[in-house]
Amino acid sequence: MKKRFWKLLSLLLIAACALPAPSWAAGYTQTKYPIVLVHGLFGFDNIGPVDYFYGIASGLRDGGAKVYVTQVSAANSTEVRGEQLLAQVKQILAATGAAKVNLVGHSHGGPTARYVASVRPDLVASVSSVGGVNKGSKVADVLIGAVPGASYSLVNAVSGFISFLSGSPTLPQNSRAAAVSLSTAGTAAFNAAHPEGVPTTACGEGAYQARGVYYFSWSGAKPYTNVLDVSDPVLALTAIAFNGAKNDGLVASCSSHLGRVIRDDYALNHLDEVNQLVGITNLFETNPVTIFRQQANRLQGLGL
Repeated sequence: MKKRFWKLLSLLLIAACALPAPSWAAGYTQTKYPIVLVHGLFGFDNIGPVDYFYGIASGLRDGGAKVYVTQVSAANSTEVRGEQLLAQVKQILAATGAAKVNLVGHSHGGPTARYVASVRPDLVASVSSVGGVNKGSKVADVLIGAVPGASYSLVNAVSGFISFLSGSPTLPQNSRAAAVSLSTAGTAAFNAAHPEGVPTTACGEGAYQARGVYYFSWSGAKPYTNVLDVSDPVLALTAIAFNGAKNDGLVASCSSHLGRVIRDDYALNHLDEVNQLVGITNLFETNPVTIFRQQANRLQGLGL
């Protein structure tokens, strides 16, 4: 009886060791290369106590990851933002001694990260696009066609104010260039020059790896998720631009696809994807911080 007990216990221990580590385990998010977070349109690193990637950087660091939050123009073209990000990536590599970085970009941060990976693939281990505008946004299309040029002055002022509050007042702002970059036509032109990871079909997956860089993506598909979130009604309104197609309020699910698609139907909206507004997200969906931690563990498993 005792032998059978110990044999059973041994088998259970072996099985437990074979299971993937739980998300709270020490070293769960410890990647080989630093994780670099890249914000989207009107983004910031932090305004006072409020981080753009709310609780995400700390959630990744708790599991052992080295995390850096970058700051590029709140509103500008993908190429301008990309060059700004490239300069910061070089600084991070010089400071850490790492050979590469894992880029994680939200919204316009997705194409911004893709730009760096395309022009300097030797510096990038992976690109993870979160709600990325990889094939354009209908909202940007509407904006270009419906908003008169004078309105862009106000948008530039808002984006400049965000940069000032977050400690980067000197970054150039150009909301017209941002809108063009995020439009269907603008992203098509960008993708022609930087095609890595972009699906060749309307709603498929792209190459999982290109020029030595791994590509991933995930996104939400529920514009309205929490009655306590004051931003949700706005996203519910902008979702009308998609004519019923699955979207997160600002980006169609199919447009968010890049490389390996982890999921494109989380019950999250565009701001929920980065745990905004201040963590008020869908209570019945996986916590956004957990999703980022799972991706870090996925990168760890690939030796990245």
